[in-house]
Amino acid sequence: MKFSVKYLTLLVIVLAISGCGNNKKNEEKVSAEQEETQKDLQKELDEEFGGYFEDVKQEDVEYYKAYNKALTLWKTPFRELNIKTSFGSAHVIISGPKNGEPLVLLHGMNASSTMWYPNIKALSKNHRVYAIDYLLEPGKSQINGEVKEMTEIMNWYDEIFDHLKLKKFSLIGASRGGWMAIHIALQQKSRIKNLILLSPAQTFIWIQPGSEMLANITYTIDPKRKNLRAVLETMSVNVETIEQAYIDQYFIATEKAVYSKFVLEMTPYSDDELKTLSMPVLLLIGDHDIINNEKSIENAKELLPHSETGIIKDAGHFLTFDQADTINTRILDFLKANPATEAVK
Repeated sequence: MKFSVKYLTLLVIVLAISGCGNNKKNEEKVSAEQEETQKDLQKELDEEFGGYFEDVKQEDVEYYKAYNKALTLWKTPFRELNIKTSFGSAHVIISGPKNGEPLVLLHGMNASSTMWYPNIKALSKNHRVYAIDYLLEPGKSQINGEVKEMTEIMNWYDEIFDHLKLKKFSLIGASRGGWMAIHIALQQKSRIKNLILLSPAQTFIWIQPGSEMLANITYTIDPKRKNLRAVLETMSVNVETIEQAYIDQYFIATEKAVYSKFVLEMTPYSDDELKTLSMPVLLLIGDHDIINNEKSIENAKELLPHSETGIIKDAGHFLTFDQADTINTRILDFLKANPATEAVK
């Protein structure tokens, strides 16, 4: 009996060790396959879009270095692209398979497209993602001349969409990018398949005054590194989750930012305007959001014919940083429930 027990114990140990070895080999095999897939996708992107060249002005060297360092946070293949337009060059970061449903990303104020680093791997797994740097803010898009009317900004986006052959696509906008996404959707209702708004600024309600908002305004007027942490804490419930490389780039952007008259045009949309948006809309805000509150949710539900809303727990205005996994899941579930009918040809 003792021999049997010892034998069985030894057999269990041997099997366990063997199983661990097999599991490790399986994990290594999966990892190797994933790495090979990533290499293939990067090769496809390189071949599809060719070489990328940066013509950097001397005054932008520091910012471009910080931008490129932040881009190393994109843990998935990508290709940068400069598109010539009537208003200067448009910088677009492209990720995901060529036959994936097209998804366009519009970043928040002074955030640039690198802000999507916590989301890009998940979003680009099955979608062809295009992240566009806004023309009038620090980023890699370069303005040529002066933009006098908002219609010219809309024409700039039109040229980008036409160049990328985006006939119908889903559009995601965060903060200021959310306001802009609504503006684009109002102009091009037939082109926008789905609209996803992540704490859009000045869209459904006016930004409420308060000490935290005052701190942000003061910082915007006179950005100082010593005040950055306090400002970020008004936007994020956990600043520690934001990578330092991105924070460094964001700070330089706020230093370089130039006041735009179009900021004054960012006012909440009228009820009549919002009611015309017939495409599916997803609105997400944080439960500690200083830009939006429950009233934003109420207005969206009342005015948007096909809307889905949500308040994300333990999240501030910077939803994509505070609760990246939750945001990614909500977006992908929404897109799955409302598939686009056309992909890039």
